[in-house]
Amino acid sequence: MLAIDRAELDAQTGGDAALADEVLALFAGQCRSILPRLTDPSLPGPQRADLAHTLKGSAAGVGAMRVRACADAAEAQLRSGAAPAALDALVQAVAAALAEIADGAES
Repeated sequence: MLAIDRAELDAQTGGDAALADEVLALFAGQCRSILPRLTDPSLPGPQRADLAHTLKGSAAGVGAMRVRACADAAEAQLRSGAAPAALDALVQAVAAALAEIADGAES
């Protein structure tokens, strides 16, 4: 299964390949910025939940549906005060999305 749903990305960018590349680059940068803070247990849960929410919205906008689902689960866990068990899956989903974005940039 692909990490980025290209049909969803095309729908979001109107099929503009250059715009899709730009949006994916922005998403990759956001992942690299957010994920270290999101997984930092020294940050308060509500702040981490807000980061998960931001990542969830960005992921939905580029068709990174597994990242979106994992960020949604992490956000819910963090908001409820539960241990954020979904973070491991989120880290893996982000890694897969970043790898796919990098592979696409090289082609």
